[in-house]
Amino acid sequence: MNPSPGSSVPSEHETVGAYALGILDDAEATAFEAHLAGCEWCAQQLDELAGMEPMLAALADLPGSGSSPSIGESLSAKPSPRLVEKLVDEVADKRAQKRRRSFYMIAAAAALIIAGPLAAVAVNGGSDGGSSQTTASSAQTTFDAMPDKKAATDPSSHVSATVGMEQKDWGTQAVLELKNATGPLRCSLVLVAKNGQRVTMSSWSVPNHGYGIPNAKVEEAKKPLYIGGAAAFKPNEIDHFEVVTFDGKKLVQVNA
Repeated sequence: MNPSPGSSVPSEHETVGAYALGILDDAEATAFEAHLAGCEWCAQQLDELAGMEPMLAALADLPGSGSSPSIGESLSAKPSPRLVEKLVDEVADKRAQKRRRSFYMIAAAAALIIAGPLAAVAVNGGSDGGSSQTTASSAQTTFDAMPDKKAATDPSSHVSATVGMEQKDWGTQAVLELKNATGPLRCSLVLVAKNGQRVTMSSWSVPNHGYGIPNAKVEEAKKPLYIGGAAAFKPNEIDHFEVVTFDGKKLVQVNA
């Protein structure tokens, strides 16, 4: 049983700090080790305390700790159960702070990636605001400047796709131009390498009105979708590209 956040630590978990300090007798240590084998919470707490072992040994003035005489004299008594519980609580709090810091760092990194030049968030220039229009314009501009383009139209779905490619030191930058795709759909651009490996380069949603439909009643639906992506494979290592739905249906294949 793992303690829930904010709850008091059950009695069977209280000895983790004392065990880390080495102040349990043989019987108590054996009993705690039996409990530890099936308690994930105690195992995690003990793992946190393990890195503090030299400091804890000095504070407790354990045999062989190498602590200075002044520390040993100032701590002639072993830590009380209340101190042990406080130690465990402090370690748990530090773990929570560490998790929060990790979350903020991941969120910041994700924001930088999304804002980067290779972010696969380009959409057609709709009425969603200036930022989406700028992103779409950038993707289309990059597409238009790419010298290497491959195109295909699927005879069954009638979806047309053109993939522009440009080799980079790190692999391949690609921009997809998608036409005659009606929604609602959730799709991905998948690179299939010559060695058989599949890599999802980008993903997006197709609204009800669709993209790149010449006779559409909605003006926005007449515009193609331009969306960017990237992969670690060089262009000469790519066999083909697939536009597939999230449920696995292939809408169109473009040979590289």
